[in-house]
Amino acid sequence: MNGPAPTPQAVDPAPSPRRIPSVERLVGGAPPADLETYGRTAFTDAIRAVVAGLRAGGGPVPDAAAIRAAASARLAAERRPSLRPVLNLTGTVLHTNLGRALLPRSAAEAVAAVMVQASNLEFDLETGARGERDDHVEALICRLTGAEAAVVVNNNAAAVLLVLNALAMRREVVVSRGELVEIGGSFRVPDVMVRAGCRLREVGTTNRTHLRDYAEALGPRTGLVMKVHPSNYAIAGFTAAADPVALHALCRERGVPLADDLGSGSLVDLAAHGLPPEPTVRAALERADVVTFSGDKLLGAVQCGIVAGRRDLIARVRKNPLKRALRVDKMTYAALEAVLRLYLHPERLRAELPTLRLLTRARDAIAAQAERLAPAVAERLPP
Repeated sequence: MNGPAPTPQAVDPAPSPRRIPSVERLVGGAPPADLETYGRTAFTDAIRAVVAGLRAGGGPVPDAAAIRAAASARLAAERRPSLRPVLNLTGTVLHTNLGRALLPRSAAEAVAAVMVQASNLEFDLETGARGERDDHVEALICRLTGAEAAVVVNNNAAAVLLVLNALAMRREVVVSRGELVEIGGSFRVPDVMVRAGCRLREVGTTNRTHLRDYAEALGPRTGLVMKVHPSNYAIAGFTAAADPVALHALCRERGVPLADDLGSGSLVDLAAHGLPPEPTVRAALERADVVTFSGDKLLGAVQCGIVAGRRDLIARVRKNPLKRALRVDKMTYAALEAVLRLYLHPERLRAELPTLRLLTRARDAIAAQAERLAPAVAERLPP
């Protein structure tokens, strides 16, 4: 025998859109400060977005003040810069994800000066004629590295691409198998060769490449010999590499340019500051015709790539159509020039260049700073 039918459970009716105040009423009652800060048009659009969300989401409808507050919060979030300062507590000074090198105050001031008014970016103040933007830093780069000429592009990957395309397009580029590396951001040497329109000619083996391997590979189709700094990759044990001085002599004898991609590119001897040694640009140019390196790594400046070397080869690089596509803006030149000028005073460099200062801080100084930060961090983070 069937029992009595179950009593239907009470269900709250979905809120009616008519319970939500009109957009006009909501905007009309907005705090004057919100309208002044965000503007009536933007505030109205934010109210519409909040109201649309309430109609689509169901649930109880907040009062008019709460809806206005939600619109105001929405606008405040939209106004918050996407790129903003953070604390780098990773222990890595040149952290790619956190913006790499910190600029010295002089560089920031130089950038601000050219941002807010006209500048002589491509104007020769002496002659009144059109100028070359690389002129703002070329003499400094040459003075600090011993190069005959130099150009600047937007990063070192661009510098490598430009050199390959300008000096070896549709020709072979000879590279040791042990230097066919992949660097951060999927920068793979063989792939860059293809994009530059070059043909890769591998020589030697992964762990051993001799001078004779280069000698046997050089021929009428060779456009360039290239050395690549392995960055954070190393081969240890049973290894061999061609003597760089002998390799340079071989390339000169055969009439083939030798390019050296240094990657980070230090302008000073880091070992003299108690750091692991890195080849300097000046030393690299003593055994290569063209060197490419970054501006925002060990150099401690802004993101850019620098090509320095023989005047005739740099002239070919500068005339290449890709140079315009890869060029940098006035702010980059302003920051780079300011940092390069710091290197003219090596006795003050460690104190004035943030990258070098941070890399050479004493352990006791780091520990003391950690102790000062610990209470503030403890207040902001869970146990």
